[in-house]
Amino acid sequence: MSLPIPRTYAPMEAKLVDELPTGGEWQYEPKWDGFRCLAFRDGDRIDLMSKAGKPLARYFPELLETLGHVKAKRFVLDGEIVIPHDGALSFDELLLRIHPAKSRIAKLSVESPASLIVFDLLVDAKGESLVAQPLTERRPALEEFVAANVPKGAAIRLSPATTRMVTVKKWFRSVGGGLDGVIAKRLDVAYLGGTRDGMQKMKNMRTAECVVGGFRYASKGHVVGSLLLGLYDDGGLLHHVGFTSNIPNAEKPAITKRLEKLKQAPGFTGQAPGGPSRWSTERSSQWEPLAPELVLEVQYDHFSGGRFRHGTSFLRWRPDKPPRRCTIAQVEQEGRSALTLLPKRA
Repeated sequence: MSLPIPRTYAPMEAKLVDELPTGGEWQYEPKWDGFRCLAFRDGDRIDLMSKAGKPLARYFPELLETLGHVKAKRFVLDGEIVIPHDGALSFDELLLRIHPAKSRIAKLSVESPASLIVFDLLVDAKGESLVAQPLTERRPALEEFVAANVPKGAAIRLSPATTRMVTVKKWFRSVGGGLDGVIAKRLDVAYLGGTRDGMQKMKNMRTAECVVGGFRYASKGHVVGSLLLGLYDDGGLLHHVGFTSNIPNAEKPAITKRLEKLKQAPGFTGQAPGGPSRWSTERSSQWEPLAPELVLEVQYDHFSGGRFRHGTSFLRWRPDKPPRRCTIAQVEQEGRSALTLLPKRA
């Protein structure tokens, strides 16, 4: 047997936008915080392929077993690999899986098993390609496929979808910061693999006020390269939670002079840059501690594992904000987990 699309087939991607498109030609889905994946099954062979065309199967052996229990023997599903942890989705647990040791992966697959949230069907149970069909036909086919072929209680979940903006607003109200964003798909468009046409995404961007607990010099020139951000916990310890580096070049000399006047150890009294963590790099220990006096506001897209997932965007200085008021409570997940948006199991 052979599938009508190759395992190197690139998934359809989304263009990042500031506002979601509106109108009857759009369908909306939650944006899931995991690894994008195309799941291929052709008889006894099962493959999990990343959007970069890299195999993921060895990192998620439990999903191979789960997909092996699906009744259909041929199919291609588009979805997101996620790991539920403590009632929410944990990207950190996903990162731990990308490990060379098979024994470690096997251990984690039992302790924190992954799930596959599916949102499109590229090849149906008959082995026929659906990529040329519009979403108005692929979505019902996906729902029928899941209902007919996925065993009850399996770690394969159908992502909710709606054409109503009022439902999207309800998602944001009920889940808050637990929602990574929303995907908008054109109902009348075929599955355009490898493109960003006909699909858009809006991330759930938030802001936070942070203390500048330190900084790093730029690799060239004696000017600031990045500001190290801190937040206080309930015990009064200042923890390093991330950085921001989009500082205008014209302002760097003046900001550097201001920072150098505030140099003072320890900078961070809790978790500090260069401490044991999976994010540590060779430059992690090369930073200058500051007295906790400066406060700035940043924009971020996700906070997990005690830090901002990506670099944040500098918005403005906040001289009116007392440093001690910059607590970790402001970035803890608001509302409930996005898992609550998944349909209840039958």
